[in-house]
Amino acid sequence: MDIKHMFATTLLLSGVFAVNATAAIDAGVLRRSVLDTRERSACGPSERECASEAAGPPARGLCALGCPSGGGAPRAIEYVPSASARGSLEPLRGAHAPSNSGGGGAPTAMEKDGAPRELENDDQADDLLERARDLMEEGRFERAIESLNRVIEMKASTRTDAALYWKAYSLAKLGQQADALKTVTDLYEKFGNSRWLKEAKALEVEIRQASGQPVRPESQNDDDLKLYALRGLMNSDPDQALPIIEKILSGTDSPKVKERALFVLSQSHSPRARDIIANAAKGSVNPDLQLKAIHYLGIMGGPENRQVLVEAYGSSKDPAVKRSILRSYGIAGDRERLLSIAKGETDPALRGEAVHQLGIVHAGAELSQLYQTESSAEVKKRILQAMFIGGDADKLIELAKGERDPELRKTAIHNLGLMKRAGTTEALTSIYASDTSPDVKKAVINALFLQQNATALVTLARAEKNTELKKEIVQKLSVMKSKEATDYLLELLK
Repeated sequence: MDIKHMFATTLLLSGVFAVNATAAIDAGVLRRSVLDTRERSACGPSERECASEAAGPPARGLCALGCPSGGGAPRAIEYVPSASARGSLEPLRGAHAPSNSGGGGAPTAMEKDGAPRELENDDQADDLLERARDLMEEGRFERAIESLNRVIEMKASTRTDAALYWKAYSLAKLGQQADALKTVTDLYEKFGNSRWLKEAKALEVEIRQASGQPVRPESQNDDDLKLYALRGLMNSDPDQALPIIEKILSGTDSPKVKERALFVLSQSHSPRARDIIANAAKGSVNPDLQLKAIHYLGIMGGPENRQVLVEAYGSSKDPAVKRSILRSYGIAGDRERLLSIAKGETDPALRGEAVHQLGIVHAGAELSQLYQTESSAEVKKRILQAMFIGGDADKLIELAKGERDPELRKTAIHNLGLMKRAGTTEALTSIYASDTSPDVKKAVINALFLQQNATALVTLARAEKNTELKKEIVQKLSVMKSKEATDYLLELLK
C-alpha cells in the first residue's frame, strides 16, 4: 500500500470530530440577617436563601423585598426573608397553587355558577400582595400594612398566611416589635401547617433579639433557629456566647450546628474564640470538626495560628489531619513550612501533597530547589506537575530539554502541552527536531495535540520522513477541528 492510500485509510477510519468542554459554577448564596438601628438603602444577599426551596413558601417571585429603600424607625429589623419566602408574593396569573394554610382557614365558598369564590379572592389577594410588595420595596411599610390587612380580612383566600407573615415583617421594620410578635403568634395559631412557619420562627428570633429579649441558642430545637440565635448572641454578648459554643462543640448537636458554630467563632476577633478553634484543631473535638478548625486557622492566618498548625502536625498520626494542615499552609501561603515538609516527611503521599501545595502558591524557586535534591522519580513527577500548576513554563522547558531520565522528560513535555504560554511551541518543536528517541518525539506530538496546535503539527508532518511518526501526526490532525489540519489532510488525498 503506498503512503497516500495509507493516509486516506487513516483519515477515513479516524473521522473528524470536535470536542468542546464547558464548565459551570454554581454560586451559592449566603443569607445575612442583620439587626440594625437604621434602614439601609441596599443590602447583600440573604444567607437564609441557602435554605431548601422545599422548606419555604410557594414560589411566586418577589424581588429584593428584604432590601427596601428609605428610612425606618429606630430598632428596625434588617431581617431578610428567603428566596422561597420572597417568591410567594408574585402572582401567577391564571394559575393558583393549592392552599398552604394548615388550620383555621375559611371553607371554600361557591359562586352560583359553580366556580369557587376562593379563586376570585386569590386573584384580588395577589393584586393586594403585589401592591404591598411595591410599597415595602419603597420603604412605605405603613401603606403596605393597609394592603396586607385587606388580604387578612378576606374570608375565602389561601393567601392569608402570607399576608400575616409580611405584616409581621413590616411591623418589625417599623420598630413595632410587640405588634409584630402578636402577628407572628396569629400565624402560628391559625395556620399550623403553613409553609411560612419556618420563616416566621426565624423572624420571631430576630424580633426578640432586636427588642432586647435574648434567645438562648441551647433552648432552640430547630437547627436553623439555634444558629440564628447563636449568631445574634455572639454579636451582642460574646462573653456569654463563647461557653455556649464550647458546649455545642462537645455536645450532641447536629453536625450542621457544630460546623456553623465553629464558623461563627472563626469570624470573631476574640482571643478566647481563637483558643477554642486552636484546641479544636489539636483534636479536642470529633475528627470532622478538627478538619474544619484546621481549615479556618489557615484562612485566619497569622504566626500564632500557623504555630498551632505546626504543633497539630507534629502530634497527629492521622494522615487526613496532616493533609488538611498542608492545605491550610497552602491557604496561608506558608512556603517555608511546605518546603520543609516536602524535604523531610517520610510518607511519600504527604510529601507529594506538600509539593502540590507549593505549586498552588507559585513557589517556583522552592520547587526548583527541591527537584535538584529529590531522589524519588515519583516525587519528581509530582514536582513537575506542581510547576505546571504554578505556571513555571521556563523551568519546565529547561527540564524538558535537559532531563536525562526519559520518563521525567516525557512528563515535563506533557505538562508543557497543557500550557499555552509563549515559548512552549518553539521549545516543543525544538525538542522534536533535536531528539532521536521515537518515544520523546511521540510525547511532543501529543503535547502539541493537547495545545490544539495544528499549525505546528502540519509543519512537523511535512518534514517527517519516518512513516510511523508521520502516521501518528496525521492521526492527531484527523481529529482536530482546524482549517490548517483539514487543508493538509485534503492535500494528502490529492
